[in-house]
Amino acid sequence: MKSFNRFCIVIILLFLILAASMNVILKRYKAEVSGYYRVEAKDLADRIEETGSFQLSDYKYLTAVHSAADDSLYQSNNPYVIIRARDTLYRVEYRVATKDNSRLIMNIGLAAAFLLLLLVLAFIRRRILKPFNKLTEIPTELAKGNLAVPIPEEKSRFFGKFTWGINLLRESIEESKARELAMQHDKKMLLLSLSHDLKTPLSSIKLNAKALQKGIYKDEEKQMEVLDSINTRADEIESYVTQITTAARKDFMEFDVEMGEEFLSKILDRITERYAPQMEMTGTEFVVEEYQECLLACDPGRLMECLQNLIENAIKYGDGRRIAIGFDKMDGRKLITVTNTGCKLEKDELPLIFDSFQRGKNAGNVRGSGLGLFICKKLMSQMDGDVYAEIADDEFKITLVTKLA
Repeated sequence: MKSFNRFCIVIILLFLILAASMNVILKRYKAEVSGYYRVEAKDLADRIEETGSFQLSDYKYLTAVHSAADDSLYQSNNPYVIIRARDTLYRVEYRVATKDNSRLIMNIGLAAAFLLLLLVLAFIRRRILKPFNKLTEIPTELAKGNLAVPIPEEKSRFFGKFTWGINLLRESIEESKARELAMQHDKKMLLLSLSHDLKTPLSSIKLNAKALQKGIYKDEEKQMEVLDSINTRADEIESYVTQITTAARKDFMEFDVEMGEEFLSKILDRITERYAPQMEMTGTEFVVEEYQECLLACDPGRLMECLQNLIENAIKYGDGRRIAIGFDKMDGRKLITVTNTGCKLEKDELPLIFDSFQRGKNAGNVRGSGLGLFICKKLMSQMDGDVYAEIADDEFKITLVTKLA
């Protein structure tokens, strides 16, 4: 706010300096214009002196010339000046400029502009900066985990939607936190239960193994029975391990998808707006190929998330020369393909790239979690779509398959 106050002071001072300068210039100009009749009168005297004649129409401000032969040389209702030429006096009448209101009009205009400027600055301060200052600490508090931070209600068109979005974000964080706590509780209870259940088959296996080791069972049939028991208990343990693995991966399987409809052009406009400036800065050729407008059956936000994920991967793992978005249509589905040059992924790795925590050998030192394509696969599946990848001519192509509305 202090910076804005200084900015306002500078703007006001510059405006006042401009107004004063314009008044000085206009005053000098008017002074010059009002004295032109004297210049013309002097020029008239010189011309009479040289030629003995003159043309009154040559002069803009002079209206009449009378010589000393007139009986009333000094009597006139019009403003005049007396000149001498060839030893004769002349009364030169001139036109007085009508009252010039230009300076007054200019100052009225400047005053109105100054008032408007003050109103605009006051509006910006009251309706934009003050509400924004109230919101500046909220993202920091949310990042710290303070979900109880008060969010002021703002009904203005500038921040009403923003505060509404912040509230949605807080609610989403609260829900995610609650789900995480519930999930952690369920996992803990499951692990405790499975740990208890594992003890029984493990004890049985250990007892039977020791009996076999010590040769307690001499009968071959009894030995086979013991081995069958060990095998059965091992199957139980394997079942429990499968449950543990399923529970560990369960949180990656749950995504909220709200199906709707969206035009392809709107999705691409947002993508272009987001990535075109970035590509231009890095010198990457970014191409959106020609396409036919269509209505997609999808969750627009989730589809955007998937497409952004593919482009981010193209930026991270491509060579930075070219990234293109292409289109095709097949069996009532729209195919959206993101292609990047400089593919270093091996073809035998393709079947694994959609697994959780799976990263290709081309990842190198590029940071990542190995979950992007896994989440993309799950989201597209929930939108009744699909995603697949291929490698061709040193280019990596990954395609989203979306239903048409």
